Amino acid sequence: MENGVKITDTTLRDAHQSLWATRMRTADMLPIAEKLDNIGYHSLEVWGGNTFDVGLRYLNEDPWERLRQLKKMIRSTPLQMMIRGQSLVGYQQYPDDVVEAYIAKSVENGISIIRIYDALNDIRNLETAIHAAKKAGAHVQAAMVYTVSPIHTNRHYTDLARQLAEMGADSICIKDTAGLLAPYRAYELVKSLKENHDLPVQLHCHYIGGLAVGTYLKAAEAGADAIDTATVPLAFGASQPPVETVVRALHGSGRDTQLDIHKLFEIAEYFENIRKEKGFKRGVTRINDMRVFDHHVPGGAITNLVTQLEEQKALYRLGEVLEEIPRVREDLGYPPLVTPTSQIVGTQAVLNVLTGERYKLVPGEVRDYIQGYYGRPPAPINQDIARKVLGDRAPINDKPSGLLEPRMERLRNELAGQVTSEEDLISYALFPQVARRFFEFKRSGKFQEAQPDNRKENLPKLENIIQAPEKAPVQGKGGDPEETVPPGRTVSRAPDPDTAKEVGELNISDVKDLIRFIGDTDITEVSLESAGIKLSVRKGGFHAVETPVRGNAPRVNGSHQEVPGFEAVPAVQAKDEPGAGLQPVTAPMVGTFYDAPAPESAPYVKVGDKVKKGQVLCIIEAMKLMNEIKSEFDGEIMEVKVEKGQPVEYGQVIFLIKV
Repeated sequence: MENGVKITDTTLRDAHQSLWATRMRTADMLPIAEKLDNIGYHSLEVWGGNTFDVGLRYLNEDPWERLRQLKKMIRSTPLQMMIRGQSLVGYQQYPDDVVEAYIAKSVENGISIIRIYDALNDIRNLETAIHAAKKAGAHVQAAMVYTVSPIHTNRHYTDLARQLAEMGADSICIKDTAGLLAPYRAYELVKSLKENHDLPVQLHCHYIGGLAVGTYLKAAEAGADAIDTATVPLAFGASQPPVETVVRALHGSGRDTQLDIHKLFEIAEYFENIRKEKGFKRGVTRINDMRVFDHHVPGGAITNLVTQLEEQKALYRLGEVLEEIPRVREDLGYPPLVTPTSQIVGTQAVLNVLTGERYKLVPGEVRDYIQGYYGRPPAPINQDIARKVLGDRAPINDKPSGLLEPRMERLRNELAGQVTSEEDLISYALFPQVARRFFEFKRSGKFQEAQPDNRKENLPKLENIIQAPEKAPVQGKGGDPEETVPPGRTVSRAPDPDTAKEVGELNISDVKDLIRFIGDTDITEVSLESAGIKLSVRKGGFHAVETPVRGNAPRVNGSHQEVPGFEAVPAVQAKDEPGAGLQPVTAPMVGTFYDAPAPESAPYVKVGDKVKKGQVLCIIEAMKLMNEIKSEFDGEIMEVKVEKGQPVEYGQVIFLIKV
């Protein structure tokens, strides 16, 4: 009988990152930890990826403490984590000393297996992490990110595996984050790796387009040693295939997993109750997921992309973004789409669509990628795009981390007395702004959701514009995330002549406030008709149609104005215009405002500063990237209208500049 296929369970890391935006709390994990330990899994992936960032940023949980608590409960099964090579669990490259410190403390706190990958498969970005993991005594699983392009052939991956083996890898993982690996291609690739190398081969596939179960079966037939699955409530869709299905499929074969299906369903029942209690989504495969073979958007990136567009009030433009992603990917040298390149390519595609001009707004991370700070792309970058983005900046060809100054000792001196452990120091080195806020909450004992949204404070005035009746007809629409309008109620109401503004007098800010107002209710749509305009305001957007009237209906700047994130902008008069000679700088996206590149840095600009066209004014953190906002004209800063760390809406004025 052949050796059975080993199973790594991803439920406590990649599965809930892919489906639940990594929002499962430690308290939800601990009650089931002992049962997970007793299943007989090859390993449990419990850490790495987004768990670190989300724990600090949104859950107000210390990720190091989560790891320690899980290790106390799980004594038999090796704990596994995933890191992004030189980027660790962040979205930028870190100096070697940060990488070494993070890996050493991870192993010290309970990690036994470290899966290490680089988004570009640039092995230079794996050297430090592999050597640090070997030194710490961990099993090093070097991962090759799988994708489809003219250069990503079986020969390419076989040669890459040889180089990883020479660097000291203990096993090889084929990391198929977008579910692109077809069954028969998997058979050929695994067979080639097993024939040319002695290292164990593990396969990690996301379900996405529906091929993953078949891919696992053919990979097992070709000799794959281990595969990744999740419990069924956190499987399918953007996640991994369900362990229950794979165990059933291999039962009685030469590759039987030998796992107890009844115990697996006991665990599944626990997580199903968590899912229902928290209102988490199931893994589903939508039409856009089935198009993954065109757009190549992986795992959790689909969920994140939908969330990003919802935040930008532009979910209805998802199709345009998915068409733009392959074009951006080709421009940038065919990078595999996995964190952070999935965010880099995906966010640039979103910005290209929302601004209506390709590469008009380029986040700092995209510029750094093009310049070479993330490593060497698989293929050359489009030189026209590179020139447009880089300007007079010269590309770099050296190993990116070699250009970074050591950080740990400097931070140790700067933060003496402010942090209480080496783990906290590492957290700060990875995410300075987020960690500082977390430490403040920790010291004060006042824990709250990071980046609180105070925008609702400005909404009561809209209650005078529209009041929802107690009973309203139900709008029978489904809740698929691809739909522009969620399920709920439809309300048609003429404005109260005593309290409401005429539609023709509503400015753009009023309409956007109204959108947010109904977003906090179960109302789906508000229809107003006045001043020759029919205005339909919905969750996430609005549509306005002019009706024949005598005379000319007022317009914004004399014409219809297109605003990214909305179906159309009504022909109305803008009232909150700045004074003579003042030009507003508005937020081009929903996000969080930062006036400086880092907490300890001086602001880019302040009141009274003279600025030049193209000069960086601030950063808006959105869609996981830091987006530099530049001035479009010369002038003097007259007012900064936003506080550091404050949420901003699309179109919100953040600076006034005298030109």
